[in-house]
Amino acid sequence: MSNVLRTCRGFVLFFNRQSVKSVQRGFHSTESCLDKPPKVDVVSVDSFNNVQEKNKKTYLDMLRVYRMEKYRSGHVEFINTAIKHLDEFGVNEDLETYKKLIQVLPAGKFVPQNYIQSEFMHYPKHQQCIIDLLQKMEDNGVIPDWEVEDMLVKRFGPRGFPVRRYWRMMYWMPKFNNLSPWPIPKPAPNDPYELALLAIKRISSIDIESEVKVYKTKELEESIEDTWIVSGQSPDQKKIVANHPENVPVYIEGGFRIWLRKQSIIYFILRTEPSPAIENEEEDEDDISNFRVPFFDKPIPKISDKIAKKKTVHEQEDGTILAVAATGTSSKNSLLSWIRFLEKDGNPRLTHIPILFTSKSPLGNVEPLSELDESKKEVEQSKQKVPIE
Repeated sequence: MSNVLRTCRGFVLFFNRQSVKSVQRGFHSTESCLDKPPKVDVVSVDSFNNVQEKNKKTYLDMLRVYRMEKYRSGHVEFINTAIKHLDEFGVNEDLETYKKLIQVLPAGKFVPQNYIQSEFMHYPKHQQCIIDLLQKMEDNGVIPDWEVEDMLVKRFGPRGFPVRRYWRMMYWMPKFNNLSPWPIPKPAPNDPYELALLAIKRISSIDIESEVKVYKTKELEESIEDTWIVSGQSPDQKKIVANHPENVPVYIEGGFRIWLRKQSIIYFILRTEPSPAIENEEEDEDDISNFRVPFFDKPIPKISDKIAKKKTVHEQEDGTILAVAATGTSSKNSLLSWIRFLEKDGNPRLTHIPILFTSKSPLGNVEPLSELDESKKEVEQSKQKVPIE
């Protein structure tokens, strides 16, 4: 019996020694079979600020470099940062750029597997990120195409919230895309002359007989500046000028700002005081001498012996608009040249009517930069002439 116990104890000790040796060998092993290469962000969130040439090519190159990274992470943070720099790189109205941003997310990873996951917004941060991207597209007037739907379905499934957002955009945006009666090219021109033509045509479209003409100030002998003037006036406005009394002044007001997409232009108006309205006879509401019951008695029609002249669309409550114009310099000299052109173009009565410049403008007094520079020089010269005691 004792020999059997000694044999068992020796077997157990031998087994324990073998197991300890195997553990020690595994612990002291120098093989790095479980180690992975460290994750390195090729394009960081600060890379957009460090780019010198900010254009579409560099923007797409940064997206391409980020997608080439093998172990990339932080998709949501990268896309949110890229959305903030869309305007800065000038790609906020480019559909290709939005497609590249959607492709940053890997396909098939965020697709819900059942209805519960789809209704409870599977991967909410990623879905909200793409919803913000679609909102950015809508704010900039970019209409998605069918390829965008395929990208969204591959990433979030047919029941994902970004796909639902896409369907609403495709229903409403094509309806409102060409709804404006004043179509403007996209993108809007940067030339002030072309913007002035579009703006004056839009303002003058209230009267279908309005004519938009372009004048060159160099054609006037008394003109000081060399610029262009875009003027709009209708035959009804010329008739109002012809019947305007000589002792009542007219006013040149402006400049007022009108926006054409993301571009703006300054325009001026030639205005006069509103024509006096015909006052109707006031009835005494407390007089019950001729009291009538509206349910049983027939109403007596009100008959007036006064004749009222039908007003045109140019005669408003706050004044009558005689003409509208936009100039290249928005200076007083260019506006004086505008009045001279109006006198020669069917408004000879303006030579006898006093014309006043007013500062009724949300922008204040509008003066060109050349006049402001001259005024600053005069102020500096006057300060130098004053002796310091």
